[in-house]
Amino acid sequence: MSEPIKVNILDRDFMVAAPEEAHESLHESARLLDARMREIRSAGKIVGIDRIAIMAALNITHEMLQAQGQAAVADDADERLRALNERIGSFLDEDPS
Repeated sequence: MSEPIKVNILDRDFMVAAPEEAHESLHESARLLDARMREIRSAGKIVGIDRIAIMAALNITHEMLQAQGQAAVADDADERLRALNERIGSFLDEDPS
């Protein structure tokens, strides 16, 4: 069951409904978003909370997509290493006689 919890972003409180098991990660997400929005605001180049929120969301999304791409490359490398390991194992298991 979803229960509303309060998160604080840029000194504003927001009530968000979430299952109890997601509360801690939601708080962590709000802390990350708050920190990013404060960084953008303190740079002074972007004015308006809506623009600051959009820039923070774009930055976080960009980082997430880069991480997913790196994870896909790592998964591909793992699969290649497994296949190579199997080929080497098959070669070593062959009877030389």
